[in-house]
Amino acid sequence: MRVLLIGSGGREHALAWKLAQSPLLDELHAAPGNPGIAQLGECHPVRAEDGEGLLDLARSLEADLVVVGPEGPLVAGVADELRHAGVSVFGPSQAAAQIEGSKSFAKDVMSAVGVSTPQTMSIARPPCVLKLDGLAGGKGVFVCPDQESLDQALQVVGGLGQALLIEELLVGQEVSLFAIADGRDAVALAPARDYKRIGDGDTGPNTGGMGAYSPVPEVSAAEIDELLDAVHRPVLTELASRGAPFVGLLYAGLMLTDDGPKVLEFNCRFGDPETQAILPRLQGDLLASLAAAAAGHLDSIDVEAAEEAAVTVVLAAHGYPEGRDSGSAIEGVREAEAEAIVFHAGTAMRGSQLVTNGGRILDVTALGPSIDEARERAYAACNLISFEGMRFRADIAAKAASVAT
Repeated sequence: MRVLLIGSGGREHALAWKLAQSPLLDELHAAPGNPGIAQLGECHPVRAEDGEGLLDLARSLEADLVVVGPEGPLVAGVADELRHAGVSVFGPSQAAAQIEGSKSFAKDVMSAVGVSTPQTMSIARPPCVLKLDGLAGGKGVFVCPDQESLDQALQVVGGLGQALLIEELLVGQEVSLFAIADGRDAVALAPARDYKRIGDGDTGPNTGGMGAYSPVPEVSAAEIDELLDAVHRPVLTELASRGAPFVGLLYAGLMLTDDGPKVLEFNCRFGDPETQAILPRLQGDLLASLAAAAAGHLDSIDVEAAEEAAVTVVLAAHGYPEGRDSGSAIEGVREAEAEAIVFHAGTAMRGSQLVTNGGRILDVTALGPSIDEARERAYAACNLISFEGMRFRADIAAKAASVAT
């Protein structure tokens, strides 16, 4: 199969890395890709949001499957342009992608089928959570436990020009549960837990994600099936009834509370950086699974996860999440790759030198027989890499490792 992967971040590098392992793969192409993906396939200078350019590229490549990585192109309707031209796509339509593109739409869908979610508040008063209704690159949620944090968040969101949702602040452990969907049914991948705040101890502003680990010891296989029945499948049924069947990756961000699991948000694509921790554990053929879903059937896909644990640590620019870095030399990646998998998230080539080109620069993933050992290997690899202003959290999976031991 000839596959075209859309996107340029760490999630897309992880997808490319796993797709490249499939015996079904003949050619791997990416648009626009990144230096890490370029080691696995051919990259093309077409923007992920350029639907017309992507269609022309898919036709010229005679692509058998297009896999859309980021949410922006999906919400903009890129998958529709491709499907209408007869191209097989793993990724939802614009109508179905509104499950992420509009939090009020997602609330309405969940309300229609009785999926549990935080209560909406009419007035912003602490403790509460402020959420921008539309896309915000993973940075549109403001947790406000007190009046000071609420005042700061209101100042920020007031200038962003988006509708705002106000929700109760829940207490519990968060879990990300991905499910491959074919428009009618879904099959779950291994759960993961990510870290959204910039600083150790969950301090500072929200980011696109600073690390993740899988498995999540608190979530058993039986509970995964229960969550699919309670969360993903009702939503898939409701979307289909609205004429928007969801074909792609339906990602539920869940809070495990004393009153049971509640959906914090839905995303319409693979999460970042959870994908970088989930896919290295996947034993089955990812390409076969995505192609089956795109064709409308999930009968024979294999998404079993290995017993090994995976821990991913994000290496970010000094000014992230507000800023980014461009052009700083990155050293030590080859040495780190002897210890772990290094996914490129925001990199570029300047001649033969790998340089920074973003906010989140690299994602370092290590496997081990336990979360503790995977964590030790990941941080050992991180310490072999350097670039000016490099920052990362030192506590990714620390609590899970201590519980496991």
